[in-house]
Amino acid sequence: MDTSVTIIGLVLTLIIAIPLFYSMRSSSINKAKIKAIKNKFSQNNRFNFEITETQNKKVLALAEKNKGFLLMDFNAKEEVVYFVDLNTIQSCKLISTTEINSDTVLKIEFEFQYKESKKADCLSFYKIENDQIGQVCLYEDHQLAKKWTKMIQNCITI
Repeated sequence: MDTSVTIIGLVLTLIIAIPLFYSMRSSSINKAKIKAIKNKFSQNNRFNFEITETQNKKVLALAEKNKGFLLMDFNAKEEVVYFVDLNTIQSCKLISTTEINSDTVLKIEFEFQYKESKKADCLSFYKIENDQIGQVCLYEDHQLAKKWTKMIQNCITI
């Protein structure tokens, strides 16, 4: 009787412990990867990304003091990293592209207007191709993009 209870207890413990182990391992690997990317774009500690937010495999980081913005997207088949020196930017706005004759959002982009050349660059934040289930993450990503557009614009104007 005691042996069977012990075996069942061990099996239940393993069933719970193995997924927890892999989850914690994945989290630590992602944190290390994010830290390495931040260090790469810090340009000899010029940019210290104090504000960081993570959601739906996207990481946004802002260096308010020296005005730098970093966007990492781990949803794509190849991870995508964008860095923008906000000292060269005049304005930032959010652009949503929808399907013709539909409310289906295809992509959301940050548009950065440069001071000197007056040209605009767009950084892709959300693409429907990268949303595995089809617009499940859209609302959250759109709210996050709106929030960060305001934060970036405030950083530019200061």
